[in-house]
Amino acid sequence: MALKRAAALLLEGKLVAFPTETVYGLGANALDPMAVESIYRVKGRPSTSPLIVHVCSLEMAQTLVEEWPAAADKLAARFWPGPLTLVLRKRDLIPSVVTAGLPTVGLRMPAHPLALALIRAAGVPLAAPSANRFSELSPTTAEHVLQSIGGEVDHIMDGGPCHVGIESTVVSLAGERPVLLRLGMVTRAQLEEMIGPVDFPEPIVGGAHPSPGMNHKHYSPRTRLVLVDAGQLPSGEGAYLYWTQPAPSVCSVAMPDNATAYGAALYVTLHRLDAERWDWIAVERPPADPEWAAIRDRLQRAAAV
Repeated sequence: MALKRAAALLLEGKLVAFPTETVYGLGANALDPMAVESIYRVKGRPSTSPLIVHVCSLEMAQTLVEEWPAAADKLAARFWPGPLTLVLRKRDLIPSVVTAGLPTVGLRMPAHPLALALIRAAGVPLAAPSANRFSELSPTTAEHVLQSIGGEVDHIMDGGPCHVGIESTVVSLAGERPVLLRLGMVTRAQLEEMIGPVDFPEPIVGGAHPSPGMNHKHYSPRTRLVLVDAGQLPSGEGAYLYWTQPAPSVCSVAMPDNATAYGAALYVTLHRLDAERWDWIAVERPPADPEWAAIRDRLQRAAAV
C-alpha cells in the first residue's frame, strides 16, 4: 500500500524521498518540470547543479538519450544496478530544468529493491538528488531525511540504512573520451578496465556543472570539520575520527581501515556527531591509495571554507 501511495504521489507531481544503496534520494517525476522545480526549491539547490535521473531498466534508460554507445553497454552490464551514473546526450523529453540547461543527462539504476520497485510502480524515471539541504551532509537513513527536510516532503519511504553510504561515481560518455566527473566507490581503475582511458574534467569556469557534487564546499556537517594528520587535534572539545592512531579527545571514534566499510560508516557517523554539537569534528586524513579517492574527495569538500 505504501508503495502504491508513493507512486501515485509522484504521478501527481509530489516529492517522495526513497532509499538507494548510496544515499536517500529526493524523488520527483523526471518528465514533469514543475515537480522537478520543487526539488530545487526544497533543497535550496542552485539551478547550475543538474540532477541524476534514476531508472529501473536498461530499456527505460535508452528511451531518455539520443545515443547509447558501446561504452555505456559495457559499464551498465558490469555496474548496474549499482553506484555508477552515466552522462549521455539527452532526448528532448527530459526537461532542461533536470539538466541545468545542459544537453546531457546523468542516468543511474540504483541497487536497492525499494527504489527499483518505486520506479516500476510509477512507470516514469525519477529525478533524485540527495534528500537534504544543498551542500549539507547527505542522508543515509530515513531519520536523516526527516530531520533535514521532513516537513517539505510529501512522503518518506524507509528502506533502512544505505549500505554504500556515499554518492555514485559519475562518468560522462557524451564526448570523444570518457570523463570522470565525480569520484565514487566505482573507481577510475575499474572504469578503465572496462572502457579504456578515462580523463578528469577541466576546471569549471562559470555556468552549469556537468555533474552534481562539483561544488568547492559540499557534503558538510554544520559542525566545523577539519582534516588532520594522525593525532594532531585542534584546541577545544571535539570529536575525532581516526583509522590508525587514537588521540586524547572527549569523543574518539575508530573508523574502518578499508575503504568500502569506511564509506558505509562515514555519513552516519558524521550525522551522529553533528547532532552532539561539538566545537569541531576532526578526521584523520584517509590513505592516498586510489580506492580511497572518493572518501578523500568528500572529506576535502566537507572541510572546505
